[in-house]
Parts: sequence; structure tokens; C-alpha cells
Amino acid sequence: MRWALPLAVLIGVVAALLTWTRPGAPIPTTADAPVAVYLLDNGFHTDLAVPRAALEQRGGPLAQAIAILPPGDWILIGWGDATFYVDQSPISDRLPDGARAFFRPGNPSVLMLDPEAQDPRDRYPAHRRAGLRLTPAAFDRMAGRIETSLDLSHGAPRIVTARPGDDARFFAGRESFSILHLCNHWTAGVLNAGGVTIRPARSVFSGEVMQSVRAAELDRAAPRA
Repeated sequence: MRWALPLAVLIGVVAALLTWTRPGAPIPTTADAPVAVYLLDNGFHTDLAVPRAALEQRGGPLAQAIAILPPGDWILIGWGDATFYVDQSPISDRLPDGARAFFRPGNPSVLMLDPEAQDPRDRYPAHRRAGLRLTPAAFDRMAGRIETSLDLSHGAPRIVTARPGDDARFFAGRESFSILHLCNHWTAGVLNAGGVTIRPARSVFSGEVMQSVRAAELDRAAPRA
């Protein structure tokens, strides 16, 4: 049949995308991994929890952004559409804007930096977090990837909005948001820079990103300061 060959090719392409793997550098042993980083999953979106001191010590534009935040020993880091990601109204009221964010190309993005005082292991249940311990070099690569998302066209990180009711600050982003580059894709890319092997096409789902981290290193207890 005329359609048999094109269908077989399409199936092959889809299968290749779903199994496409982007290797990461080997994850170090716990003895060589002084920086604890956590991935947090709310069921559809992922954030990173990173020690504030490690980011400040590293310096650079990301540290500049951290310096103007309210107090908190941990920084939650996330990325998303400049409008949809910030809006906290009921999702049922935001469906048209969600469609815009998904399907219109070139949507502006923001990088969220949210200081927290509480250790992620005390606030987030085990099934909603996964942990990594990174060497300073691996952590620097991961933080560098986060930093590339900041819009520095004005010379320094720039806050575009703050979310009412909490300490989160949203900084202008350099990348664009669309269905081809969603929040979980971004998080997976950041983790990959730190050494985690990912499957980019499947990383649209938060559970896939969590699985990637747990495959790299189980959620081990990091030493508390």
C-alpha cells in the first residue's frame, strides 16, 4: 500500500525521539559530592532547590540576582512563560493563556528565584523530591546553565515581577517558551549540564525528569549544615 512506507517511517521517527538519550557526565560518589541539590515535583512542573551559599560563593550574574532576594538558605529555581508561569489564578481561568503559551512561538520567559528557610527534606515529601550530590565542577556547570537563561542585555539580572504573597522574584529570561521548550525541558537541560542523563523528548513530563535524577542517584540524605 502507498501509505505503508510513510507510516513506517513516521513510527520510526517517533520511536527514535522517545528513546533519544542525552548522556550526562558520571555522577560522583557521595564522598566526592559536597553540594546537595534537590529536584521538586508538584505533579506537572519541576523546580530545583539549591543551597544559597553555593550560588553566592560561585559569583557572577546569578549570584547578583540572589543577593537582592529576601533571606533564605535555599533557593528554589524554576523557569517558564513570563505570564502563565507567574499567574496563580485557578487553572480553569487560564486555559486560553495556556494555549497561547504552548502554541505561539517566541513567548518571553522568566527565571524564578524563590528563597526558602526550610530544608527541602523537611518541607517536601520523599515522593515529591529527588536528590543529587554534585562535585564543585558539576555544580558549576549546572549553575552556569541556569545563568545562561538570564537576560543580561541591560548589564545585570532584571526583575520583571514579584508574586504577591511570597518572596519569589521573576527575572527576565533570554530563552523563549513554547511547546517545543517547556519548563520541564528546561529543568532537564539544567540537570544534564550537571551530569544527569536525560531523554529530551520525554522530559515534557515532570515524572520523567524525576526518574532521570533517581536513575543517576537515589534520594540520599545529604549532610545538614
